[in-house]
Amino acid sequence: MRIERFLKSTLPFLFGGSLLLALAACGDFSDPGKTAYPEDDNRKSGSNTYDSEGDGSIFGSDGVTLFGDEGEALDRGAVGGGSGIGVNSFLWRASLDTISFMPLASADPFGGVIITDWYSPPESRTERFKINLYILGRDLRADGVRAAVFRQLQENSGNWVDAAVETQTPTDLENAILTRARQLRIASIQ
Repeated sequence: MRIERFLKSTLPFLFGGSLLLALAACGDFSDPGKTAYPEDDNRKSGSNTYDSEGDGSIFGSDGVTLFGDEGEALDRGAVGGGSGIGVNSFLWRASLDTISFMPLASADPFGGVIITDWYSPPESRTERFKINLYILGRDLRADGVRAAVFRQLQENSGNWVDAAVETQTPTDLENAILTRARQLRIASIQ
């Protein structure tokens, strides 16, 4: 009984005191007239641009390198591999450009998988296609991309039934992606 009465009388004070301490820890008790802001060249010149080469980076002037050193990647011939994605960036961008007319269901730049949703061409509403693209590495090579094309036809009852795809269609799609990747690579060099 005494413990309950003690807790009831002191618990609100303990809670209130803890709350005040937490709020006080968030405050700045320095003299408000003496707040110092860091001076940098951009502020002095009035420029709103950020100099990414400066010392202001949180990771230092060299930044952070993922998946090995960029110079090593260039030495291995993985031009365009980039450190942001796990596959060749030219093949990735070319794949997205080539199938840009289709809705995407999923795109994984680290695994190199692009999956589209079903797409019906405007001229043929009883037919639909789906594409799965696999980018197989960090090198820009002819065997660096694989395509799987699926086709369905709509029956009179409204059900979709799997249909055969011409064997040349996936190869043509892969060649279109490789052609676009080469164009992107050439444009980046010039």
